[in-house]
Amino acid sequence: MVPHLTTALTGPLLDLERRFLDALPNIEHWFRSKWLEHAVPFYASVDLRNSGFKLAPVDTNLFPGGFNNLNPDFLPLCVQAMQSAVEKICPEARGVLLIPENHTRNMFYLQNVAKIETILRQAGMRVRIGSLLPEIKQATSIDLPDGGTLVLEPLVRRGNRLGLDDFDPCVVLLNNDLSSGAPEILKNIEQEVYPPLAAGWYTRRKSRHFAAFDNVAIEFAQLLDIDPWLINPYFATCSQINFHARVGEECLAAQVDAILQKMRVKYAEYGVKNDPFVIVKADAGTYGMGIMTVKDAAEITGLNRKQRNKMSVVKEGLEVSDVLVQEGVYSFEQIKDAVAEPVVYMIDHYVVGGFYRVHTARGVDENLNAPGMHFMPLAFETHCTLPNPDRGPDETPNRFYAYGVVSRLALLAAALEIEAVENS
Repeated sequence: MVPHLTTALTGPLLDLERRFLDALPNIEHWFRSKWLEHAVPFYASVDLRNSGFKLAPVDTNLFPGGFNNLNPDFLPLCVQAMQSAVEKICPEARGVLLIPENHTRNMFYLQNVAKIETILRQAGMRVRIGSLLPEIKQATSIDLPDGGTLVLEPLVRRGNRLGLDDFDPCVVLLNNDLSSGAPEILKNIEQEVYPPLAAGWYTRRKSRHFAAFDNVAIEFAQLLDIDPWLINPYFATCSQINFHARVGEECLAAQVDAILQKMRVKYAEYGVKNDPFVIVKADAGTYGMGIMTVKDAAEITGLNRKQRNKMSVVKEGLEVSDVLVQEGVYSFEQIKDAVAEPVVYMIDHYVVGGFYRVHTARGVDENLNAPGMHFMPLAFETHCTLPNPDRGPDETPNRFYAYGVVSRLALLAAALEIEAVENS
């Protein structure tokens, strides 16, 4: 089932999609030139929001955890892309050591790990799964709801090489976002680690990613002669925030007001009748924690204790001190009257599919990455890089092509972001 927009499809987004289709050869040539200049992240997922007048990324995950939610029909695309990714870094393909999160009770996540393992195996790799959990002292089988089995094994380090008791891999693939830091066992090893340790949330900041995306969006917009705002959300940051102690509220309220003012100007320019809003979220971290919708700066100084508690902690119980204030992008896509947003998955520089995150209890101006969400695989009849310019921009493959373009822009921003961190 393909979501539909509840807003009219005749506004700027339709024009934007047509420009993408008309400029397809130039766009693809531009991307090829960029991947010659910059090392593409191993894999990534991008959360998009489609408001009918704007299509923009709102989050980029370098340790994607939803491969199990992809349309099974896209598995061959995943396998081909994985072959390309691994052959670049390990031509002999002696083996891949996959290191997951420590979520041994989260069956949805473990099915994602199993799907990554399947993709690697079908791409011709020998793959084993090494756990960072101290209680994993021997090979441990976990039965999955879909009938599969996942085997976790204890990591073994010999000098500067990381592996298992009887397995010396060519490369280490992380599906662990390192929110609580890089474990000593992963530091200074001989093998290449992908994504690099510097991409972990213990050092990564969303603001750096969107600063890189600013530059990417401006250059891409010049290529197509479009307003970069149509694909790029405004943002600002506040540091040294303490929600419990109500420290930094003035900074936060001022930045919220500044972003809202800039949005009002753009909304007036494009005739948008909706009220602008911003999303306030932790500058580091994932899993949709520490996020709130704000439509007036006065809301910041009026947070109650429950709201402050919600905003003060993210994954692994880490305290929030740095905050991103991001332009809110409405999501006017729906599945069975529930708000939906596309999430696009990439391996190497290839778009390999995606799904819609759907939430029946959330509104068009709210974060959907929250308890109660469910997923609908993108069920398009053709791959997003095979659009048909002769059909309307709102035809399903063509809409997904637009999603793929904007997601790859975020992927390029992630490449620039990682380069900057590694070179600093």
